[in-house]
Amino acid sequence: MTTINKEEIQKFSKLADEWWDIKGKFKPLHMFNPIRIEYILEKITNHFKLDNNKKNFLKDLEILDIGCGGGLISEPMARLGGKVTGIDASQKNIKVASLHSKKNNLSINYLNKSPEQLNEKEKFDIILNLEIVEHVDNLDLYLQSCYNLLKKDGLMFTATINRTFISYVKAIIGAEYILRWLPIGTHDWNKFVKPEELEKILSDKKFTTSDVRGLDFNPVMNKWRRSNNLSVNYIVCSLKN
Repeated sequence: MTTINKEEIQKFSKLADEWWDIKGKFKPLHMFNPIRIEYILEKITNHFKLDNNKKNFLKDLEILDIGCGGGLISEPMARLGGKVTGIDASQKNIKVASLHSKKNNLSINYLNKSPEQLNEKEKFDIILNLEIVEHVDNLDLYLQSCYNLLKKDGLMFTATINRTFISYVKAIIGAEYILRWLPIGTHDWNKFVKPEELEKILSDKKFTTSDVRGLDFNPVMNKWRRSNNLSVNYIVCSLKN
C-alpha cells in the first residue's frame, strides 16, 4: 500500500526549479511561511519547555518534514538547531532541496521517500505535515505512518484546506484562476479535508488534538494572520499519546 499519488508528484516535479523563487509559482508559500513558522515554534517552545532566546533552541530535537518540497520549512528548522529529515515523493524536489541546503551550509537529511517507506524504528519528536494531506492517497494509511514515526509525547502539525464553498471560491477560483497565485489544477477541492474529519482520524489513531487554528490572508496588510476562522486554511497541533 502507498500514499503516493503519481499525478500529484508529476505536477509538483514540473515546478521544482521554482521553489526558491520568491516571485515565482511558490510566491504564496513564501508569503505563508512566516505565520506557519511562528505558530509551530510557539507550540514547540511551550510543549518542550524551550528557551527561544537561545540561538539553536531546537537543538537535539528530531524533526521530520513530510512533503518537504524544496525545503521551505526544513531550512528554518535546521537553522534553529533542529536535526531535520525532509522527505518527498518527488525526486526532483529532493534534488532541489539538497542543493539549496548545501549552498547555505545546512545539514539536512533529504530522502526521496514517503512516510510509509521509512524505518519505523527511527522516531521523531516533531512531524510537519504542511499543505500535504490534500495531495496524498489513502489519508488513513498516511496518518498511521505518521503515528508510527512519532515519539511518545511528540508533536505533529497538520496544515491543510477545509472543504467548504468559500474554500472553493478562495483557494481554487481566486488563487488559481483570478489571482494566478498557483498554477491551475494545483488543488482538487474534493480532496480538501474538513477539520472535524481530520480530528476524527487523528483521534482514531490515538492522537490528541491540542489546538486548531485558522490562517487568514489579509489583503490590506498583504500578509497572513492567525484566526478562529477555519473555513479555508487551518492548522492542527496534535500530540501522540
